[in-house]
Amino acid sequence: MNDLPMDQTWLILVDLLTDLRKKGKQIPKNIPQDIRLTKTTINLYKADPENPDMLKELKRINDFLNSIQDTLLDLAEEVGDDYKKEWTDKLLRASRGERVVEKEETSPKFVVGAPAGFTMVRVTFKEPISEERLNDIAEEYGIIIEYEEDDIIAIYGDKDSVKESLKEIASFFNE
Repeated sequence: MNDLPMDQTWLILVDLLTDLRKKGKQIPKNIPQDIRLTKTTINLYKADPENPDMLKELKRINDFLNSIQDTLLDLAEEVGDDYKKEWTDKLLRASRGERVVEKEETSPKFVVGAPAGFTMVRVTFKEPISEERLNDIAEEYGIIIEYEEDDIIAIYGDKDSVKESLKEIASFFNE
């Protein structure tokens, strides 16, 4: 799928975040997390944009982007008016659908048809792990575990169940 304005906005915000860090600005802890979550949500939306449930994801994406943008532009203003104007101009051009930032094309590894509202995480192990042990965890926490490769799994479920199952799976890293 071609770049959507939200893709370009996200890329610009990542560049702005990186530049602000280089300038020594203190970035609120939630901003990097929100940026990662926004990218995940954008990829989820792009995997199945025809799904009516994705409309609420589109709203979430815009809310995240606006919040991140407000915070980072406030920090940019501390650097200087010209600096803020430069980044505001880039964001404005992106909102008009212009390609402002070039990026490598990569295809996201999302499973089309994954239920909306499910949390998804990917875990990579140093060595393949017993499918039987993971099936027990999946059953115990009511999650779905899919093998992408021998040493990479995707976990789907509600947020709390995924968190709890990850605590159990983390013990495998100590073995």
